[in-house]
Amino acid sequence: MTMKTLLLTGASGFIGKNISLYFSKKFRLLTPSHQQLDLLDAKAVSDYVKKNKVDYIIHTANIGGSQNQTNTKNIIDINLRMFFNIIHNIDLVERIIYFGSGAEYDKRKPIVSVKEEKFGQNIPGDDYGFYKYICSQYTQRLNSKKLICLRLFGVYGPHENYLIRFISNAIVKNLLHLKIKINQNVNFDYLYVNDLNLVLNYFLHHNPKHYIYNVCSGTKTSLLDIANKINQLSNYHSKITIINKGLNNEYTASNSRLINEVKNLKITTIEQGIKTLLDWYNQLYPP
Repeated sequence: MTMKTLLLTGASGFIGKNISLYFSKKFRLLTPSHQQLDLLDAKAVSDYVKKNKVDYIIHTANIGGSQNQTNTKNIIDINLRMFFNIIHNIDLVERIIYFGSGAEYDKRKPIVSVKEEKFGQNIPGDDYGFYKYICSQYTQRLNSKKLICLRLFGVYGPHENYLIRFISNAIVKNLLHLKIKINQNVNFDYLYVNDLNLVLNYFLHHNPKHYIYNVCSGTKTSLLDIANKINQLSNYHSKITIINKGLNNEYTASNSRLINEVKNLKITTIEQGIKTLLDWYNQLYPP
């Protein structure tokens, strides 16, 4: 049986790398670098899709979503051009899946166990959230099962940038016997990255009932709770310092739409995820 062809953009990023590892033996996987495929070149994208007879596209490439990219210029223009250059080929493929963001609900206010139906009540004030907001508005209006938005909140796991990602940063500091610093405590929704792979696999093989899904754990966890769990699961107890008092704006969502559809999905608990990631770092850097 001939394997289907899957084009993955952004394969060098944290999530892209995990997707690539997961699907490498399930599809004929294409992971072109920027030098091999310029996503800002509409003709180059179409030619690539046609030449390689692509069946599915998972679009993860973007700029401005990480803490170290917040000052990037032209976030809206560059990201939208990449998005629509991909979408332009929707009639040539079976399905396109891309990632939305909880920032679409507008992070200037607390986002608390938000459901998909609340989308559109506020227009995001930041460029990255606004870009994702435009993509979701387009997806809703296209009304096609060939285009699915998986709206992500906090995703963590192997290969993430431990310099800026809280869970990995805290684990590494614990392993180095350093104190864990929290700028300000906040309730977050964190999803272990392999759970995202399972969701992607489902929607590559099943027709969706909706076009947009919150993809999250559905459980709120504070940064302080995470730091305490790391101390409990490791062999060293790091001192925890919170710099600013109070709680920052919550960033959590309901995953009821997703769970009702993907019946066999078992969400990794935060304890399980931290333990797995802790073991991964221990294998990389043995004591």
